[in-house]
Amino acid sequence: MNCLIIKKQDADSIKTTAELLAQGKVVIIPTDTVYGFSGIADDCSKTDEQIRKIKGRSETKPLIQLIAKPEDIFLYTDDKIPSELLEKWPGPLTIIVNIKKELPLFQQMKTVAFRCPGDEWLREIIGECKKSIFSTSVNRSGQPVLETIDGIKTEFSQEVSLIVEDGDKPGALPSTLVSVIDGDVKILRQGAVTL
Repeated sequence: MNCLIIKKQDADSIKTTAELLAQGKVVIIPTDTVYGFSGIADDCSKTDEQIRKIKGRSETKPLIQLIAKPEDIFLYTDDKIPSELLEKWPGPLTIIVNIKKELPLFQQMKTVAFRCPGDEWLREIIGECKKSIFSTSVNRSGQPVLETIDGIKTEFSQEVSLIVEDGDKPGALPSTLVSVIDGDVKILRQGAVTL
């Protein structure tokens, strides 16, 4: 596979990334936490399967989905989300909700984890795609998250269509993970946002 490598600050980086995502390609892009594998979340591209294959990840573990605006979460759920959580968005907070049953992509899922990332560049890409995008850390399943761009290119440049460089990210914290299922708020992982 020919992997395109560009820099986040390149003038056309948003357009290039959004176009490849829209074509159903898997890309590696910087987020507001660590570098992530991303693919468009729809019911025909199967990018979630591609990402799991690259990572060697169990198919039963759902991937986080990134959204462009905080209010977009209500396109996917009818759950009530406490305002003090929504006020943390955009930012490195992931919220797990019950999913609306009528959405075709989610037929097999009862719950999905969403994040509205703090990075404006990334939110613009999601907005261009007009759909949520999958995101999961760049590493093989069970291995440490890769923090250097050279390590990422060495390990994965043969398996993705695009890598967007934004420098190394040593010691970056993952997002804080919270569940609001059925009105029961539980912090599952304390990360970059303190709750």
